[in-house]
Amino acid sequence: MFSCPATDDFFRLRIDHMIDLRHPLAVLASRMPWQEIEAAVAHILFCKGRAGVAMPDLDLFGEQVQRTPKASAAGRPRIPLRVMISLLYLKHAFNESDEGVVERWRDTPRWQYFSGSAYFEDRIPCDATTLVKFRKLLGEEGVEELLAQTINVAVELRLIPTQELTRVIVDSTVQHKAIAHPTDSRLLETARSKLVQAAKGAGIALKQTFAKEGRQLAYQAGRYAHARQFKRMRRTIKRQRTVLGRLQRELDRKAVAMGVAVRQALAEVLDKTARIHAQSGQRKVAKGQPKLYAWHAPEVDCINKGKARQPYEFGVKVSIASTHRGNLIVGARAFHGNPYDGHTLNEQLDQTTILLQDNGVKPDQVFVDLGYQGVDGDNPEVRIIHRGKARRISPQEKKLLRRRQAIEPIIGHLKSDHRMDRCYLKGAIGDCLHAVLCAAGYNLQWLLRMIARKGIPFLRGVFLCLFWQVWIIGWFPTTANAMPPSGRSGGSKNRRQGLALA
Repeated sequence: MFSCPATDDFFRLRIDHMIDLRHPLAVLASRMPWQEIEAAVAHILFCKGRAGVAMPDLDLFGEQVQRTPKASAAGRPRIPLRVMISLLYLKHAFNESDEGVVERWRDTPRWQYFSGSAYFEDRIPCDATTLVKFRKLLGEEGVEELLAQTINVAVELRLIPTQELTRVIVDSTVQHKAIAHPTDSRLLETARSKLVQAAKGAGIALKQTFAKEGRQLAYQAGRYAHARQFKRMRRTIKRQRTVLGRLQRELDRKAVAMGVAVRQALAEVLDKTARIHAQSGQRKVAKGQPKLYAWHAPEVDCINKGKARQPYEFGVKVSIASTHRGNLIVGARAFHGNPYDGHTLNEQLDQTTILLQDNGVKPDQVFVDLGYQGVDGDNPEVRIIHRGKARRISPQEKKLLRRRQAIEPIIGHLKSDHRMDRCYLKGAIGDCLHAVLCAAGYNLQWLLRMIARKGIPFLRGVFLCLFWQVWIIGWFPTTANAMPPSGRSGGSKNRRQGLALA
């Protein structure tokens, strides 16, 4: 084994001596603005408000800190920010789970080089649960910063012209939530088991839990539905509603008798139970009363996008904005409450403008489908183009409109290759974070493809200069040696051009 002169460890070898530095991921590792990313993320992480302690004692040198002996809460050293940020990038770029990305990081030297490690480490960088906590600390502002930096890198490497960022395509899709298909029978059985569990946790003894009968009723309802015996299925569901109503009323009575504190502790469980009990007995949803489709994810919406294969989807609506040419994502945002597509355009353009502000541009032309009709008055600063305006747009805009469908395969890749097909993160904030991180992973994979296809303009300019000098000296050695000093200015000019490309 070769020794590394840059370290005191004689038996260790640097990662940059082990991998091919021409690989796109290795090239991108040296081109990402890690210091800017870490500074922006650190500002978000460490500038959140924390309650301070008043220090009343003053002297000539100012306030004195009141030191009291207490156990140290330092804990283990924190993991470097670059490692955590790169793990989030790699997770969504290569379609890995939290557990999978840390395991694959341990076995892949190129990933460790991208994360800033100097030497190969045969260990996991952190526990998978650390990524969960890091995402919560980042928040929506932090993950949007990660997405914005991928756009900045694409512009700085001149992989996409800056003027292309002014024309965007916007479309919406559904990000599915990790829930089971919400049938009335399954929801009623889940509510019954949660009621029994809550009563046991509060120390309330129920007359009967209906555990055995509840499981049998759930099995029967599923079998009757499969056999298309809907009258028997509805009779079974009616019995499940009766059981749930009895348990709900009994628990409510005993909780009130035990005191206000117990009733408040069980308020959320009783409220969800009441919603499931009421909606299972209704044919239509009451106005102003959204249905509950999952006990652990009350933010889930039922969305109908007009698909023949899958008429109803359960999750959250996500708006995606990409460049008209180049297929780079410049915006991704989740919208709860199943809003009309056109009503999401204003907020989506606001997010895109914020993400592009480092490049000094903002979108002025938006290509959309017919779901965004009638919102021109809400977005006066941009020109909205769709095929419903066929008589009011120019021939050039008609030609550009043909590429509106380019966003459809982008959405397909987001779902199949970057984990947008199913969101496992908890709550409404989890939906927002997941949508933006999927877009950041797509952009990272886009950068890798473009580097492999086009290369880096700076390196290409340097190689051309070197090749030109070698070719001149190789083919015209006497001319090159006899060339006066003024004639050698061409080589320095080429070098200046190569440096200017950086």
